[in-house]
Amino acid sequence: MWGHGCHFVPLSLPMMFPFQIPRALLQERDKRARWHGIPILLQKLYESSHPNSDLSQTHGVVKELASLLSMEAMTFVTEDRKTAQESTFPNTYTFDLFGGVDLLVEILMRPTVSMQKKKPKLSDDLVKDCLSVLYNCCICTEGVTKSLASRNDFVLFLFTLMTNKKTFLQTATLIEDILGVRKEMIQLEEIPNLSSLVQSFDQQQLANFCRILSVTISEPDLGHDDKHTLLAKNIQQKKNPIPSCAELNQVTLLNIPGFIERLCKLATRKVSEATGASSFLQELEDWYTWLDNALVLDALMQMATEDADHSKSSDESTLATSPLRHRLPQSMKIVHEIMYKVEVLYVLCVLLMGRQRSQVHKMLAEFRLIPGLNNLFDKLIWRRHTTSHILHRENQSCDCSPEISFKIQFLRLLQSFSDHHENKYLLLNNQELNELSAICVKASIPEVEALANTDRSLVCDGKKGLLTRLLTVMKKEPPDSSFRFWQARAVESFLRGATSYADQVFLLKRGLLEHILFCIIDSGCKSRDVLQSYFDLLGELMKFNIDAFKRFNRYVNTDEKFQIFLNQINSSLVDSNMLVRCIVLSLDRFESQTEDIKVVEVLSKCCLLSYMSHVENRLSFLFRLINIINVQTLTQENVSCLNTSLVVLMLARRRGKLSFYLNALREKEYTERYPGCLLNNFHHLLRFWQRHYLNKDKDSSCLENSSCISFNYWKETVSVLLIKDRTSPCAIASYIDEVYMDLDRDFLED
Repeated sequence: MWGHGCHFVPLSLPMMFPFQIPRALLQERDKRARWHGIPILLQKLYESSHPNSDLSQTHGVVKELASLLSMEAMTFVTEDRKTAQESTFPNTYTFDLFGGVDLLVEILMRPTVSMQKKKPKLSDDLVKDCLSVLYNCCICTEGVTKSLASRNDFVLFLFTLMTNKKTFLQTATLIEDILGVRKEMIQLEEIPNLSSLVQSFDQQQLANFCRILSVTISEPDLGHDDKHTLLAKNIQQKKNPIPSCAELNQVTLLNIPGFIERLCKLATRKVSEATGASSFLQELEDWYTWLDNALVLDALMQMATEDADHSKSSDESTLATSPLRHRLPQSMKIVHEIMYKVEVLYVLCVLLMGRQRSQVHKMLAEFRLIPGLNNLFDKLIWRRHTTSHILHRENQSCDCSPEISFKIQFLRLLQSFSDHHENKYLLLNNQELNELSAICVKASIPEVEALANTDRSLVCDGKKGLLTRLLTVMKKEPPDSSFRFWQARAVESFLRGATSYADQVFLLKRGLLEHILFCIIDSGCKSRDVLQSYFDLLGELMKFNIDAFKRFNRYVNTDEKFQIFLNQINSSLVDSNMLVRCIVLSLDRFESQTEDIKVVEVLSKCCLLSYMSHVENRLSFLFRLINIINVQTLTQENVSCLNTSLVVLMLARRRGKLSFYLNALREKEYTERYPGCLLNNFHHLLRFWQRHYLNKDKDSSCLENSSCISFNYWKETVSVLLIKDRTSPCAIASYIDEVYMDLDRDFLED
């Protein structure tokens, strides 16, 4: 740092430090080592950057350095990534080796650490060029980004540079790179004047800022394989502070006045309301940063060409015959707006899934996010069919085009918005809400409270609501399209929670059941992810609904079709177990409604209900469900298998047949020649179940709502099964021979 005199002492410099090496020696060595004059330029930069020096000369040296480094950065972002990472970038490496990174950091931060009364002022252009050089080093030289990320003072300082619109883009790009490798998540409340900073952003800056926010409000990915197990997550949660840094950051954002309202406006504004593409391009002087995802430019060119073809079919000959350079700005504007919305929707989605969900929901409804998205659906969100892509789950890196990412984020937002929340009815318009009310009247059932309480001024406008529009495009997707996965998840979330007969009939009338069965049985769909999402959706659509089972039987009208359907279920019980649970629960309820002629008729004719009514088939499912999981492999994906097996046993307990089922499992063990293995495993699973669910309010309410079985009965059944008294006919321990007993092994130790 600068002292009272003119001597400059960098905070941390590498071994090779050129500032006091004779220039002649540097020049001689430079020719042999091919340093391209970089150490000499750094020496000039050092000499020209004293407090009283002419900073225009400093800027000139930085420009020279930038020209030497920018070509390497451009090579990195335009090459195939793997090839680029294996390449060497000698200029950038030399610059870092001789202390260039540390020197630029010192120059940038000088106004904040200077002891002089008159603080040195750096020009906007100098700041921009310094930031660009640092970004080049980050993307080309291993370790530079991590080194900068470890300096909390520098990271917080960068946020102060975002107040200047002229340096905003370069600053945001560098911050995003740094936060991506930072070991400890930054606490937003540490950023000086964060609230006023965010409020000073225009809409374009706010959208870019969302890219940075996405890193600060998302829980870090635990990794792969065993780290994703529920056991590992439970242990990790005990070690981590509550609330986490990400949760604290979410609260910080929600406390910024007008923040959510502005995000809603960004998410729902039309392309015509956005600033022109030309102003956007003018800001991208370091345009190679735009090439960080080469798919963006591919999308632009493809869109411009396709829009011309579309214009021909629409007789808009003026646009269709115009040169590509005239069409490209509009395409750029569309992709530009789409990319903004991807970031905004991601932030809203994360906030919707956080601890402040109720507060966020209230604000999104108030600021009419859903009606706004509905108005954009045909013109922007699903303006045309998009080529399918490889399915990426949450937290997985994705190299999808902007349009694909936009669709996925939109569907994920709908899923989060509808899931177990009364605001789901905002996805409908007034006419559709009236239709739900009419269904209730016809069935002589009361409207659910959420429907009756829906604020009609906040629902969708137009001829169709958002849910109906989604169903329309869902039916047009190719069989193996991975969009089907997200579409089905979004529709399923509308049905999740306490079962609503009216919601089910609303979707049944639109042919959803037949569409799902076509996809499972007749379309030749091979994607396990798509099939799993359709099984889950089918389960929610049919649960306790006698009309749905009647329609099922009408579609699955041959033994061949039914066998294909069963084969799909049996091919992966992890994927289909929620549907199995639905059938078991529905059968149990229908068997108690034998005074209803309609129910009796469907029970006698429906092949699916008839199949599940055979106790040997239920036992077969139970055996396999317990056998495909254990405590060490339980994840959020397969824990449903444990809960489905519990549903089977709870219903058996209600009918006084729990001991029969446990004995059947024991006999199956001996038949398969591994006595004790299955029941010991089940005992361990239930002990984990107690620790996992008895501390999770949300999970317990989900179990209760989805099964219509009180959570107390879930807890009682698990306790009965885990009784240590071997004389109890309902205790697992009673059915394991002592020589094979292994009940005390503790997989739950921290």
